[in-house]
Amino acid sequence: MTAIPNVIVFRSRPPRTGLRRPGALIRAAREGQAGWRRERDLPRLLRAERCPAPGVVLPRLRAEEAIVNEARIERAADYDIRRHVLLMIAILAEMRAAVAMAPQPAATRPGRASSARISAPGTAIPAHP
Repeated sequence: MTAIPNVIVFRSRPPRTGLRRPGALIRAAREGQAGWRRERDLPRLLRAERCPAPGVVLPRLRAEEAIVNEARIERAADYDIRRHVLLMIAILAEMRAAVAMAPQPAATRPGRASSARISAPGTAIPAHP
């Protein structure tokens, strides 16, 4: 008789690349969203003459924020909390803009199943499409 181990193998998760920052910093950035004007504030923050295209600037913002955050962690004398909050406001705003620009899946009519075919035996249609 062959023994089958009762082990489930899961794929390892990729390392987290999300922003883990102090709650006060995140709250300040969320509150600052109301006053954020991309065309006015982003060029000033990036020290650029004009506003870059949406979606292009996010990696640069994250890189600059990482540098400022490292200064915060090291308690450097040149740490600028105002710039850090502005960078976080810009990152949140750019992430929201990227989500808004992302193509949305085709909407299905209420009460009808999606047009995807189910080919595997034993698969079920989701309860809430």
